[in-house]
Amino acid sequence: MIIVTGAAGFIGSCLVRKLNDEGFNQLILVDDFSDNIKHKNLANKQFTDKVHRNDLMSWLSINHQSVDFVFHIGAKTDTTEFDVSIFNKLNLNFSRNLWQSCSQFQLPLIYASSAATYGMGEFGFDDTHDIVEQLTPLNPYGESKNEFDKWALGQNETPPFWAGFKFFNVFGPNEYHKGRMASVIFHTFNQINATGSMQLFRSHNADFKDGEQLRDFIYVKDVCNVLLFMMSEKKQSGLYNLGTGQARTFYDLATATFSALNQDPNISFIDTPEDIRDKYQYFTQAKMQKLINIGYKKPFTTLEDGIEDYVKSYLVKGVCY
Repeated sequence: MIIVTGAAGFIGSCLVRKLNDEGFNQLILVDDFSDNIKHKNLANKQFTDKVHRNDLMSWLSINHQSVDFVFHIGAKTDTTEFDVSIFNKLNLNFSRNLWQSCSQFQLPLIYASSAATYGMGEFGFDDTHDIVEQLTPLNPYGESKNEFDKWALGQNETPPFWAGFKFFNVFGPNEYHKGRMASVIFHTFNQINATGSMQLFRSHNADFKDGEQLRDFIYVKDVCNVLLFMMSEKKQSGLYNLGTGQARTFYDLATATFSALNQDPNISFIDTPEDIRDKYQYFTQAKMQKLINIGYKKPFTTLEDGIEDYVKSYLVKGVCY
């Protein structure tokens, strides 16, 4: 059996679909399952059982001999939340407990880290372990992810294989429930439908023009491809970037969304909200050589192709992956 935490969420539910498509149906889905809006993320998916996240460690102590692999995707991901205690509980302590269980029962583990660990990128975006101690994330979410990365790297007792993936800007189906934290593509689609236009954040950095803030956007289906590759290969434990290696502008992203809807771009700019303005990453771009060096060869979906698939196959139809 394969465990997937955060299974009712965005990336977790897409991973469940990908696992099903590859013939893996004996899945243990872990989440709190209390948010009814996310239930449709699990519709028509095959799995063995659901386990509340609060019960996972006790469930593992009884059933670990039946488990082949653990994907720890669940996390509190709100970058506008500043209550550190929430991140300590859900992102740091829960992850430590799961790591220790996987170490004790010798279960291979992949967990979700984040590009938010890189902060302003003053030390670059290289997934070498050498810079992890120096990184200065911009918010408690990023700090919680970096604190766990640091803790994991310092452990003598480890799972037989482990990998922490620093997800860059993931977009795609099944993110409808994320509200403010959903991708700009999702918000662009909804704004176009409501007003025929899109408002992007204005730049408050003299080095970047309005709309030319750069991020490494990666389609969620590519994320799932990489996760299954690593589950299969189990090569070289450690931290890995998971982006495309190619930064694109938010203007590119909005323009591609208009194009997928066969509409001419109608884009204006508004001030970045003050609560995130000084915590805003203006540039991210993953260095992907480490993953390539262990044999990952699939090309990543272009921004335009990913947006077209997301918009036409899912958003327009109102369906999940």
